[in-house]
Amino acid sequence: MTSPSSPAGRWIERWDPEDRVFWEQGGERIARRNLFFSVLSEHIGFSVWTLWSVLVLFMGPEYGLTPADKFLLTSVVTLVGAVVRVPYTFAVAVFGGRNWTVISASLLLVPTVAAFVVMEPGTGFGTFLVVALLAGIGGGNFASSMTNINAFFPLREKGWALGLNAGGGNIGVPVIQLVALALIGAGGGPRLLLAIYIPLILLAAVLAALRMDNLASVKNDTGAAKDAARDAHTWIMSFLYVGTFGSFIGYSFAFGMVLQNAFGRTPLQAAYLTFIGPLLGSLVRPLGGRLADRFGGARITLWNYVGMAAATAGLLMAGRAGSLPLFVTVFVALFVLSGLGNGSTFKMIPGIFQAKALAKGLVGEEAAAYGRRLSGASMGLIGAVGALGGVGINLAFRESFLSYGSGTGAFAAFLAFYAVCFGLTWAVYLRRPASAPRETAAPETKAQLSYVEV
Repeated sequence: MTSPSSPAGRWIERWDPEDRVFWEQGGERIARRNLFFSVLSEHIGFSVWTLWSVLVLFMGPEYGLTPADKFLLTSVVTLVGAVVRVPYTFAVAVFGGRNWTVISASLLLVPTVAAFVVMEPGTGFGTFLVVALLAGIGGGNFASSMTNINAFFPLREKGWALGLNAGGGNIGVPVIQLVALALIGAGGGPRLLLAIYIPLILLAAVLAALRMDNLASVKNDTGAAKDAARDAHTWIMSFLYVGTFGSFIGYSFAFGMVLQNAFGRTPLQAAYLTFIGPLLGSLVRPLGGRLADRFGGARITLWNYVGMAAATAGLLMAGRAGSLPLFVTVFVALFVLSGLGNGSTFKMIPGIFQAKALAKGLVGEEAAAYGRRLSGASMGLIGAVGALGGVGINLAFRESFLSYGSGTGAFAAFLAFYAVCFGLTWAVYLRRPASAPRETAAPETKAQLSYVEV
């Protein structure tokens, strides 16, 4: 059996990761190389996407913005990042994974250079709003990267690979916050922060062009998008991903402003604390995927929601008691749990569609191809809807501070939402069907029972 190769133009014609001989003779090496450079590009994309969560900390009274204005800025960035995830997902099939990574990385120059130009007191709020909208394209890199890497790895390693890919991207959030902390502490300004990222964007694009590959087997398949959109599991997993990733990205944008408005922290004091949660949440995402590989994504997701609900209840108590140490500790724990849940929910997606393939009677490569086709198409939709959770979190905080002067109302809503996510996970993926006579029950229950292993 021949090992995989990358012809001129970096297109690989044959790709069969489920074949262990193929995998060991070179497939694994190529997949890991593409994973590494995918992580780099996605990391920079996340940094650009969350850029405004940092820039608003630089924007003092001289900018003339209210807390509600700043929450609105971060909300629109999150919204655009969610919407562009859908076309970014299918761009991989149109252009190729390597080619689209080069294009999407290069596009990050647009919002970064634009912010560099307008970032000064006296600029109108409308201008800031437009430039913040542009930064939303950084959120799209996640969707195309996950779709691309999903095609490279076998099902038995998808939880780890997707978790590592997403975690490496997610860590762009705390990294840009740490860089901002260093600059604020040294008396630097927002333009210096932007100037640091412009050459990094160029580097990511060049390395993707030189070291990544396209898979010819990933064809432009509009039917896959339609099939994924018609499948109920796509929308169920979208809802669950709102609870995990929506929480992660929403809290990443809002944490610093909550500390400033609820506990009177200065921008520098807030910056010293805001990076910890996103950092730990990013680092544990691969662990969530690995645990899901071993124990099943549905089981990990279910108990993860229990932890997230408990942490949210702790935030309500800490807020009422006015205890900053307790509030920060519990908020960081909530970030960690959201990171674990991100990994476990994304592992569930390929497992669900593989289970559906087996329920249809498909076997071997035919079943694997069916699972890859629908899971890859659904990831963009799931990632987009999940990111909309970040918009909801920022708008909830905005309304809560306007109405109550604190985040209490928002946290109460989040607690109720996590309870619904727990119930949905159990009812769809873990609840075993009622007993029935063996000769009639087996055909109907086979697919349902297999979901326990996703």
